[in-house]
Amino acid sequence: MKFNDLDAKMRVYETANDRCILPAMYMVARIDGRGFTRLTKEVHQFEAPFDEKFRNMMIETVKHLMNCGFNIIYGYTQSDEISLLFHPNENVIGRKTRKYISVLAGEASAKFSSLLGSVGAFDCRISELPNKKLVEDYFRWRSEDAHRNTLNAHCYWRLRQDNHTRSQASNKIEGLSISAKNELLFQYGIISTIYQPGKKEGLDFIGDPQKNRDLTPKPVNMYFQIKSFFIQISSCRWGKNTIIL
Repeated sequence: MKFNDLDAKMRVYETANDRCILPAMYMVARIDGRGFTRLTKEVHQFEAPFDEKFRNMMIETVKHLMNCGFNIIYGYTQSDEISLLFHPNENVIGRKTRKYISVLAGEASAKFSSLLGSVGAFDCRISELPNKKLVEDYFRWRSEDAHRNTLNAHCYWRLRQDNHTRSQASNKIEGLSISAKNELLFQYGIISTIYQPGKKEGLDFIGDPQKNRDLTPKPVNMYFQIKSFFIQISSCRWGKNTIIL
């Protein structure tokens, strides 16, 4: 059998399940750390509940992903996860889902591992959203998840530092309302700590205006166009926590 015939015969088994994201659908990729609880608490023992070195590595990983060949207009990171919004006209690699997933997971893993000095792996999933409202809801969802996780983590680790066991700390904060958790931290005198930029609700990134001239010809116009797009999810923190790449 000639190579070209063999190649065509076998390649179909790689591409049989290929699917492409439909035109006009908004694509959001979520890249999430795999096994990062063990990685950050046992292998490298990052400072809990917040480690500035870890946050900076996540920032550099976001920057890398937003400059690795795709047309990404907005990025968001909190904890060990990254969310990326593609330009509506993104058409690199034919909008093939498996290619976006494999490339982004690989790029994130490679960049983060190089910064860490050991293996740190990420997985990836793609949300296909039919309208702007769902895009806003997506980022509101991730932002509120960040707020919840940050509040729980600060409560838990402050109790641990106050000689509570793991189970005692977990049981104490279980079922507490947000206001009760804030009051707990206030009693320990650290409530203002978690409201520092980038700690409670994560960080926003806006893509390079020069790459996205088809969106708007002027960088400032692009900034405000995207800003108005996400005003519902970012109104309380836009500007102070936004990194313009």
